[in-house]
Amino acid sequence: MSVEVLASWSEGSAKDAVIDFVVESARHGSSGFIPTVERIAAFDNDGTLWVEQPMPVQAPFLLEKLVAQVRADPSLADEQPYSGIVNHDEEFLRGLAQQVPDAVLAFLKGVGAAWEGTTPDEYETEVREYLATHTHERFGRPYTDLVYIPMMELFELLRTHDWRVYICSGGGRDFMRVIAEDTWGIGKENVIGSAPEFVYKEGKLVRENSMRGNLALGAGKPEHLFARTGRLPRFAAGNGDVDIEMLEVADFGLVVVHDDKEREYAYTEAAEQILDLGPDHGWTMASMRDDWVTVFDQGGMT
Repeated sequence: MSVEVLASWSEGSAKDAVIDFVVESARHGSSGFIPTVERIAAFDNDGTLWVEQPMPVQAPFLLEKLVAQVRADPSLADEQPYSGIVNHDEEFLRGLAQQVPDAVLAFLKGVGAAWEGTTPDEYETEVREYLATHTHERFGRPYTDLVYIPMMELFELLRTHDWRVYICSGGGRDFMRVIAEDTWGIGKENVIGSAPEFVYKEGKLVRENSMRGNLALGAGKPEHLFARTGRLPRFAAGNGDVDIEMLEVADFGLVVVHDDKEREYAYTEAAEQILDLGPDHGWTMASMRDDWVTVFDQGGMT
């Protein structure tokens, strides 16, 4: 194995465990061999591939859209999710940040109404404009600069050994698809997330105000993965309690532990269960502080 494999990972048990599993999965005759067709790896997005604090990257984009709707129709302020947003309801906003299903469902109700009838191209244009004009409040850099380099190296290691890599997130599928190919090197078709139904109407495809399937949170993650691929992942990575079920069905589980307040953030909120269960399940716990030499690219901070 080349010394450049997982170059941004510190030497230690986490790096060794990841490399050993991936290499053995492709070694015929090995007890860890996995047939090529079954080599499916699934990754959470926020907090696993890029920064999710102080709130997920998509959140300001969606919040700004809903606030604009209230300005256009003040009567909306009397109902959720609008009331929680315009009144700065800490419990509701915290629920969104921690991906509490009830809060997310209420939020998506407003999101569905906000973009109902728009085409994929129209939605993508709004996403690109948002990402081009917004920077992270702490790091002062575009969100797409705040992707975790160690995880991008892991993608490359997996692909080298004929794994198919999927993103499976409770966040908006179509938002992630806008940047998936340029930012993560993941094809749009390999992005799974909460999404609206679409209908072909008057010569164009438009969004409807209804959600396609269940939320891609908790049990929804393996459900969505199986629906898309016909298989369950053999490798899975996440960082929060909503990722537990996805890791439970995989042969190898990787948990990103946010414990580096200097280079990123140190927090356990909405990750208490996965941090507690991880060692007992034999999942590899990757400490951002101890296991990653580099967090972001050289244009950001190390």
